[in-house]
Amino acid sequence: MSGSLAVEASGLVRRFGVHAALDDISFEVGPGELYGIIGPDGSGKTTLFRILVTLLLPDAGTAQVLGRDVVRDLWELRRRVGYMPGRFSLYPDLSVAENLGFFASLFGTTVDAARGTIAPIWVQIEQFAGRRAGALSGGMKQKLALCCALVHRPEILFLDEPTTGVDAVSRREFWELLGRLREEGLPILVSTPYMDEASRCDRVSLMQGGKLLVTDRPGEISRRYPRPLFAVRGGNILGLLGALRSFPHVASVWPFGETLHYTDRRNDVPPATIEAELAGYVEQIGLSGVAIDAIPATIEDAFMWYMTEKTAA
Repeated sequence: MSGSLAVEASGLVRRFGVHAALDDISFEVGPGELYGIIGPDGSGKTTLFRILVTLLLPDAGTAQVLGRDVVRDLWELRRRVGYMPGRFSLYPDLSVAENLGFFASLFGTTVDAARGTIAPIWVQIEQFAGRRAGALSGGMKQKLALCCALVHRPEILFLDEPTTGVDAVSRREFWELLGRLREEGLPILVSTPYMDEASRCDRVSLMQGGKLLVTDRPGEISRRYPRPLFAVRGGNILGLLGALRSFPHVASVWPFGETLHYTDRRNDVPPATIEAELAGYVEQIGLSGVAIDAIPATIEDAFMWYMTEKTAA
């Protein structure tokens, strides 16, 4: 394995009884890369992260972090990685400052020694230094957890669903902090169930059922959507959903808020022709006031497509 890579995983498998939480997972994270694992709850993200930070053994396959094997070199790696688990795992009865000092002492360092690393985050929570961690808001808890993950100045950062359960403003601020850390050259591996956060990563892997569906730059994943895609709007959304799913050339139809995203199986038919055929079909069924427009695919569209294709395979 290449020593220049921040992470390299090959054929990782992890089972819990008969259930394969990870099924032949292989991917690479380059130096200084902000890499996202995007998928819903239960897709295997946390199991993967726990293996990479040496908290769980794989049943098969290998993984290296910072050029060190996650099984053989676990004690060295634990000093060099920063890990923020999905659930808030700090001490709620300790103050913000006490939590930070405690985690610094675990690694034989001090908060003062890490000021340069945590400064952009600490400046946002310093006013709450004396407050119990359990009394912080969701966003502030996540920022404190990030400080504690960085206090020993790790060489790589693993963040498992760091923005789950926090408000939109806190989510944005958190990603801005990750962007600053990335600019300083720190490789970051982050998992999230929020598809809209994929665009903030250099590269992403879409994950479902313990498998990686596709890996690429977010824009490339969307651009490679393999079929014509249309946004369909109408007053009777349920009736429209049933009508579109019965259209002879349908590949898929998924609700996106008040809009339906319809994918046609045919690549050799102009979009305008497909729009006209769809409009005539739903009108024949008795649905009126329907708007149909060709649209570019989003990362959500790509995820639904690849998930359906893998399931069918």
